[in-house]
Amino acid sequence: MQAEIPYTVDTGEKLVNETFGPNNIRRRTSGAQGKHRATVNDARAIRAKLSLDENGFVFVEHPSAMKNFFDAEALKSVYYPEVERLIRSVSGAARVLVFDHTLRSGDESEREEKLIREPVLSAHNDYTEWSGPNRVRELMGEEAEKLLERRFAIIQVWRAINQPIRSNPLAVADARSVAPEDLLVAERRYPNRVGQTYRLKYSPRHRWFYFPEMRRDEALVFKVYDSATDGRARFTPHTSFEDPTTPPGAAPRQSIEARALAFF
Repeated sequence: MQAEIPYTVDTGEKLVNETFGPNNIRRRTSGAQGKHRATVNDARAIRAKLSLDENGFVFVEHPSAMKNFFDAEALKSVYYPEVERLIRSVSGAARVLVFDHTLRSGDESEREEKLIREPVLSAHNDYTEWSGPNRVRELMGEEAEKLLERRFAIIQVWRAINQPIRSNPLAVADARSVAPEDLLVAERRYPNRVGQTYRLKYSPRHRWFYFPEMRRDEALVFKVYDSATDGRARFTPHTSFEDPTTPPGAAPRQSIEARALAFF
């Protein structure tokens, strides 16, 4: 399928992503964006060949006991442990800690009612060479420096929370197709801290994949940081995109992404 991928144009301007407002659902960004037509491959047919360390992402069947993903208490008590078990299984990590999640909706009224965020139409990676280890220091306190002596990764799990996703699906880039020079550092400002993300600059080498009509019992697991520098996947850029095959009147996308530290 041919679709337009939203990239960042490297103009030399300082790149900033800022969230603010109620529950941090408002966004401000700097920098110029340009869309490039690209082939976005249906990866369902090759799911058995995918590897977290080779491609940066895998796709799995993953039924959840969650009844309502808007139930904050159940997310912590039911969903977080499910995700931790899943990441241990697919990554081989000895210890996994889910540290946050983001709910998103393509419906503006639902976003305002439930104070959740919109799909991100910008190719990006959530952590950088600096912000990956820094997140461990922010979260793990006195343990952090000892944990940082060994390999760790930051791994995310993305899924539909209600109906199958037919609008604004998530595309992921094969990590092997992304060069270091394609990654642009952006400052990530929160009300109480400052981090960093990468935005993606266009390259014709990028290979994009997605999983059409993802169901609630399926999960996309992808790696956004790996401290290992031995050739395995380290960063997996991703973005929502406008799917030209979305049927008229399709329900707005509802999704959740959970983020976890994985220690090896």
